Amino acid sequence: MGRVVERVYPVSVHALKTYEPPLTALEGRAFDVVRRHGKFLDLGAGELHLVMHLARAGWVRWSERLPAVPPRPGKGRLALRVRLGEPDDGAGFEVTEAGSQKHLAVYVVREVEEVPGIARLGPDPLSGDFTAEAFAGLLAGEGRQIKRVLRDQSVIAGIGNAYSDEILHAARMSPFKPAARLSAEEVARLHEAIGTTLAAAVERSRGLALKDLKAEKRSGLRVHGRKGEACPVCGDTIREVSFSDWSMQYCPGCQTGGKVLADRRMSRLLK
Repeated sequence: MGRVVERVYPVSVHALKTYEPPLTALEGRAFDVVRRHGKFLDLGAGELHLVMHLARAGWVRWSERLPAVPPRPGKGRLALRVRLGEPDDGAGFEVTEAGSQKHLAVYVVREVEEVPGIARLGPDPLSGDFTAEAFAGLLAGEGRQIKRVLRDQSVIAGIGNAYSDEILHAARMSPFKPAARLSAEEVARLHEAIGTTLAAAVERSRGLALKDLKAEKRSGLRVHGRKGEACPVCGDTIREVSFSDWSMQYCPGCQTGGKVLADRRMSRLLK
C-alpha cells in the first residue's frame, strides 16, 4: 500500500466497462486499500476505486520490472498494465485473460456500488453475519436446484462453479436437489460445509506466490475437475454433468445414493 501509480495502459477496450472517471485519473494517486467484494477485487486510491472481475480466465500478474515500451492494443492476453512510480519505479502489475471468450471486466468508480455486479451481491459467506438462520432465510421459497442457488452471486457472494461442487460434496448433497425442500438438518449441514470448505481454501492459499495459486487450488479439490477419478471419500467414480458452456462434477456414492445424473440440462435422477 502507499504505492503511487505512474501510468495506466488500457490495452483491451472490451475489458473497460466505465469511461468516467477515465483510467488515467488513477495516475499520481497512491493505492491505500485492497478489498474483496465477492469475486470483485477493489484497489482503492483515494476517492477512486480500480475494480476488477477476473471471470474464469483472468489473472493479475505482479512484476518487479515491467517493459519500458508501452503495450500495443491488440487481440492478445494483455488487458491492462499499471506501472508504479517511486519508490517502485518500473514495478507494477498486468491484468491478462486467456481464451477466446473475453469476460474480464475493469471499472474505475468513485463508489464501489456504482459497479452493477457489486450492487447486486448477496452476503459474504465468510462474514460473521452469515449464520445458519440467515442462510435458511435465503433458501426459503427458493425453487431452483441448490447448485444454481449457490452459484448465484445475488444470493451468496463469491461462490463459483468449482467451490459449489466442493461444498455440495462435503455436505453429501445432490446438486439437483431443490433448495426449498432442504430439511433443517440439511440446511445446517450445507451451511457448515460452506464455511469449512471456503475457510480451508483461503488457508491453503495464504502466503503462496501468484504462480502457485492455481496449482494449489486444483490440489485441494476433491471432485471438481476430477471426472473419472476415484472419490477420495468413498472410492466411487466421480461423474460429470455438462451444459452448454460449463460443467459440474459430483460423486454418486456420496451425493446421490449411488444414482447417476443424466447428462442433460433439465436432468433428474435416473430411475
